[in-house]
Amino acid sequence: MDQATFAAEAKIESTHWWFVERRRLFAALIRECGLPADARVVDIGTGTGANLRLLKQIGFTNVTGIDPSEDAARWCAEKGLGEVQAGDARALPLPDQSVDLVVATDVVEHVDDDQRAVAEIYRVLRPGGIVLFTVPAFPSLWGLQDEVSHHYRRYRMGPFLRMLDKARFQVTSKFYFNYILFLPIFLVRQLIRALKIRLASENEVNNPLLNFVLGIVFRLDVTTAPYFHPPFGVSILVLARRPSEGADAKLRSVDT
Repeated sequence: MDQATFAAEAKIESTHWWFVERRRLFAALIRECGLPADARVVDIGTGTGANLRLLKQIGFTNVTGIDPSEDAARWCAEKGLGEVQAGDARALPLPDQSVDLVVATDVVEHVDDDQRAVAEIYRVLRPGGIVLFTVPAFPSLWGLQDEVSHHYRRYRMGPFLRMLDKARFQVTSKFYFNYILFLPIFLVRQLIRALKIRLASENEVNNPLLNFVLGIVFRLDVTTAPYFHPPFGVSILVLARRPSEGADAKLRSVDT
């Protein structure tokens, strides 16, 4: 991620509608997993610390962030959000089967070899361990934010699930979200591209009134998406599990 993008997101992630309501969605799903407060939790691709803030608010006491950027460690230290280690998603600095929960939100699209990154997450999870993935959806939505964030790709649900299946994950929940704003976001990105507008981050397109209105809309979105399972959205969310010891060696095929 560009230095300017880091700075822009570090400044706004505690109050911006997208970060705030996305954390609400993640918190609800993680709480449903029923993990104890002392579970070993790792946030991969920590960035400016949005997930570390969330995990502290939930009450986890054994949390580590991993990010390849020294800027991430500095931003998180300045906010008092906890430890961040230097590390690559393709070679995580963690022992085998040592983690109860991995949070990998908007991470694997940054990695050239995404299959290897997914396999690494499987390696470090304990049997029965859980991973929360989000990735950007639909190549047609490619825009400025993908470029400044150094994304390699956007995904469709089927190919993403097949990648997880290849890594032997057992998918427990999957859905698109940010579906209500799909068309407006598509149109704004086309406008930004046509007018060649340069921003450090698309999240800078905001003001207090817009932030309030979009916060209400996005809260409705993240509340309903897990139940409605819309056929499209700006992002994909998947909860998956490393099968417990003694589980069938052959996992069920993922329904695409």
